[in-house]
Amino acid sequence: MERGLKKEEMKMKCHLCGSELQSQKTDLPFKVSDHTIVIIKALPVLQCGNCHEYLIEDAAMQKVDGILEKAGLEAELEVVNYAA
Repeated sequence: MERGLKKEEMKMKCHLCGSELQSQKTDLPFKVSDHTIVIIKALPVLQCGNCHEYLIEDAAMQKVDGILEKAGLEAELEVVNYAA
């Protein structure tokens, strides 16, 4: 946390509408090849309560990248829990 800023002042704003982003968990699909989609369940995101735009933070995206690298490309659809 930056000096002089309270936690409330560090809330992130939506880049589309300017509303405050809230921490949530959601299920998101990722297309990893022409024929394979991986759905990651309970993925932590920051989501806008107004327009529903979302942001995946860097640490979570690094874990998503690792999950997608391990995905079986022979399946058309794979569902993976983020916490696993």
